Amino acid sequence: MKIDKKGQITVELLLLISFALITAILLANALIDSNELNMAMASARDGAFEGISSNGLAIYPKESYDNYSKDLKKQSLLRQKRIKIIKIKQTVNGKDSFNRTRIQLKIYASSPDVKTKEQKEAVGDRINYNVRKSITNSFKSENITNKLFNPAISNKYSFTTGNVVWV
Repeated sequence: MKIDKKGQITVELLLLISFALITAILLANALIDSNELNMAMASARDGAFEGISSNGLAIYPKESYDNYSKDLKKQSLLRQKRIKIIKIKQTVNGKDSFNRTRIQLKIYASSPDVKTKEQKEAVGDRINYNVRKSITNSFKSENITNKLFNPAISNKYSFTTGNVVWV
């Protein structure tokens, strides 16, 4: 076997290296996209649990506490209650005007202590608020959304929440 001392690389090796490089770049791009979505979903779960914790322990801002105190249908919300998150479902709804993928999150929850429609709406609104707030905080996008964090925005996604489904 004769050793080539001119330092030439075969065409096959160049093709193999270029194919590996292109594959690595494409794979990295796909992983970055899925990582952003996974991070947003983890933030949504954290926000949902924060929402059920504040509702379950009856910890409210003064304005909400005053409103619940005056409304007979919501006064029972001022007591501790058990709330459980069943699942969080995501639905892709196309692109927004900034070319971000729009995703609607739907939270499924249950509670034997939250019975009336008004109570379910109040608790559900607080859960949804905390979900959007958590996503917004994770991506440091508080300055490009409204005070209700609707929509919650990341680099490639725009998240909204539907009404909480009580099961």
